[in-house]
Amino acid sequence: MTEPTLSPSHPLSIAVMGAGSVGCYFGALLARAGHPVTLIGRAAHVQAIAQQGLRLQTSSQDLFIPVTASTDAASIAGADVVLFCVKSTDTEHAAAQIQPYLAPHTQVLCLQNGVDNDERVRRILGAQPVAATVVYVATAMAGAGHVRHFGRGELVIAPGPKSDCIAQQFSAAGIPTEVSHGVRAALWQKLIINCVYNALSALTQQSYGWLVAQAGTEAVMQDIIRECKAVAQADGVDLPPQLDEAVAAIARTMPGQLSSTAQDLARGKATEIDHLNGYVVQRGQALGIATPANRLLQLLVQLQQASSKLG
Repeated sequence: MTEPTLSPSHPLSIAVMGAGSVGCYFGALLARAGHPVTLIGRAAHVQAIAQQGLRLQTSSQDLFIPVTASTDAASIAGADVVLFCVKSTDTEHAAAQIQPYLAPHTQVLCLQNGVDNDERVRRILGAQPVAATVVYVATAMAGAGHVRHFGRGELVIAPGPKSDCIAQQFSAAGIPTEVSHGVRAALWQKLIINCVYNALSALTQQSYGWLVAQAGTEAVMQDIIRECKAVAQADGVDLPPQLDEAVAAIARTMPGQLSSTAQDLARGKATEIDHLNGYVVQRGQALGIATPANRLLQLLVQLQQASSKLG
């Protein structure tokens, strides 16, 4: 049987596994551009979307976009592209859920925090095409079926037979998308940005702009960056030369954004801290690099999670 060929002129069938704020935002843009989109998410979101469409609210518009939504992973069947947007804590479980329904040609894009999710997905899916994807976007779920966009929205995809076509289609849909051989370095840059901002935003429940305006924050952020750089270097990662500027730019371009870890803590949900600062701690231990700042932030978020469960 001949494998279907993706065409830049033919709409892509898109499925979003893990329709949280990131998946809903990109799904909304692709659906608005005419691509058939199916969101797989929680029942409350699915019900709201079925009733009124997916609400996309940005600084300049407030739209209701018709999309298909389901709680069933089987709805992924027939998709050309799967946006794999689940939390890093759910990677293996979600990959196993979708495995029976993937066609051989289906391209899986891992739009997740952390640096090793694509490897973890490949261990579950085997020969399935899987590509690491770096996401730069500020979003939040403002309610059931309601996603808010606060800034940015670009993707960087690892090279593959379908990557160029996907990037062309996504860019035409209003999602600036680049194909790059430097995805591992870009994933590490994103990891370091998350390590710098996520836990501090979570523990204070404050935005990035507020954080950098506080006395003493800059020195702590530099401690975190130095530890991350040391671990990355020992791990053989050639970090981008613009890393420091990229870290600083987040507070300028997303000053009002609360981190995903802050949003998770506020809702009493499990966070990804073990795959962010915790990953740096883990790799540091393996490579003989001390990471006290990252270790402290990981522990403080873990303690906050534990205490919130006590009511």
